[in-house]
Amino acid sequence: MTGEAVDRFTDFALGARYETLPADVRKAAKTFFIDTLAVGIAGSRVESSQQVLSTATHWGAGDTATVLGSGALLPTTSAAFVNSFQIHCQEFDCLHEAATVHAMAVLGGALLANVQEHGCSGKDVLLAVTLGVDVASNLGLAATSGLRFFRPATAGALGATAALARLEGFNDQQFRDAWGLAYSQLAGTMQAHVEGSVALPIQVAVAARAAITSIQLVRHGISGPHDILEGPFGYIELFEPGANLPPVLEQLGKTWRVTELSHKPFPTGRAAQGTLGALQAMNQEAILDRDQIDHINAYVPPLVKRLVGRPIQAGMGVNYARLCLQYLVPVFLKTGTLDTTSFSPELLNDPDILEWGKKVQVLDDDNPDPNALCPQRLEIIFKDGSKKELQVPNTLGSPQNPLSQERQRAKFFHCLEAGGIPEAQTKQLLALLNDFEQQENLSEILALSCAVG
Repeated sequence: MTGEAVDRFTDFALGARYETLPADVRKAAKTFFIDTLAVGIAGSRVESSQQVLSTATHWGAGDTATVLGSGALLPTTSAAFVNSFQIHCQEFDCLHEAATVHAMAVLGGALLANVQEHGCSGKDVLLAVTLGVDVASNLGLAATSGLRFFRPATAGALGATAALARLEGFNDQQFRDAWGLAYSQLAGTMQAHVEGSVALPIQVAVAARAAITSIQLVRHGISGPHDILEGPFGYIELFEPGANLPPVLEQLGKTWRVTELSHKPFPTGRAAQGTLGALQAMNQEAILDRDQIDHINAYVPPLVKRLVGRPIQAGMGVNYARLCLQYLVPVFLKTGTLDTTSFSPELLNDPDILEWGKKVQVLDDDNPDPNALCPQRLEIIFKDGSKKELQVPNTLGSPQNPLSQERQRAKFFHCLEAGGIPEAQTKQLLALLNDFEQQENLSEILALSCAVG
């Protein structure tokens, strides 16, 4: 016996067809699959990713799946773990803002590992992307309270498992078993975020491995609990108390959440992107002279202050700095950009940046929505007493303020260069990805996603 929510999600996932997806949904699924692949490749050269890969090589024999960027061959569960870590470790991956869910972080890593083991067409993968994003995002949208558990990992695991179960061709009973087994493995709290710990992307990686493990267990006849959403110890009661599911259930198959995803123009938490986008817009209008600025006020919703309002400090690690506006703003003003090179030891320990960061004030604007990331307002006060102000109703990269095709392409090339992929190979890969829905075998795409040598 299960609650209505599990029944509705199951029927939705098993009933969807690629051929009936609207054109804008297919386009969005491809766009964000490409973006996810790129940031996963970029993440392969991060020191912590190499440590994670080294660790994963000790988790058992097998060579069924390839790790993005490095090309290492691992068991599917381990490859999913490493892939998802790489996708999320630089905070460069897309998200559903209103749901506060990085909908492709878990899903992308698990899918990329799974398709090599079993073989899938481009259309199969795009359908899986659409379903996985929908499930994870709708669970986030149902939430009525602020983050306690790390929603990208918890909702993300259930979304990824739904997508993989559909790819696997599971029937109704098997789908419910897979979901129940995934739910039984959910983990991840916001404490890692508070401390700026590398455990944050580890939680995403664990969720991706859990999704693959659930599918494998069901494949071999293992069952799981079924009333995992509305049961007395289900997801709503334990992870998202007070969540309101009926409104999102009504939108299944009507509003496709993949069309609501946001790009990240900068490799930092989404909460910081509003301020950085505003600075960039001001800089394009008239170059900001850092020496003429007295201080900067960023008026942001409470969640944003909580996520990126932490104080700059000497000796901070990369993961702390990546979520610290007092670091991000002076780096942007000093270098004119914020990308994957902006967290070098030289910048992290630059006395000028450490001192300048104290001029950045992150102020709570009393937004009553505990999950809001915008609107925001940026105020720059100059030493001569003048002031420049910019309202940010929608953060750059959102559907309401989209990243241009040119910026998307530039991000793709930057990510692949960061991942050690030669430009000629990058162009080859992009050509295949642009024709993704026509691919019957993704082996060439996966091969081109790895650095040579």
